[in-house]
Amino acid sequence: MTVDAASIHINLVPCGSVPPALLGYLGEGLKKELKAEVAQVEKVPVPPGAYDPRRRQYRAEAFQPLLTPYKLGTNGLVLGVTEVDLFVPELNFVFGLADSRQKCAIISLARLQPEFYGLPSNPQLFKERALKEAIHELGHLLGLGHCPNPACIMFFSNSLADTDRKGSGFCPSCRSRLEK
Repeated sequence: MTVDAASIHINLVPCGSVPPALLGYLGEGLKKELKAEVAQVEKVPVPPGAYDPRRRQYRAEAFQPLLTPYKLGTNGLVLGVTEVDLFVPELNFVFGLADSRQKCAIISLARLQPEFYGLPSNPQLFKERALKEAIHELGHLLGLGHCPNPACIMFFSNSLADTDRKGSGFCPSCRSRLEK
């Protein structure tokens, strides 16, 4: 997909309770990395039908219908942000999920927080992780797949260690594909 980066518009959609300061941080980071226009829109509720009581998690794909109405124009992208723990049937959990056809993605903050693992709070690390996952999912919406370079933002995070290890931006190869 060829996209004029200057014409990308991203709507950030909080799904449930999401700290406004974090949304602001994500917005600024996305503007910087993707050279996009970013707007925050009103909060939407977490879809109650998405909850799986057996897993105590929410189905990630159930968020997509909530997000699609916020897509603007051909180069419009939507990023939902939620604090609930997400999964897809074939995986134990996901940090995020992108629907490249609908140009909508969702990220979960739950497993990005050190407290989830019984560790002390680290607000800066948490914000960096959230921004990495946001850029990663938006990269999918812009046509990028997973990258084999473990330092690239498009590297698949199978664990939080993978997220922490990768850089905060695109490798030269992925950057080149975005700019074509």
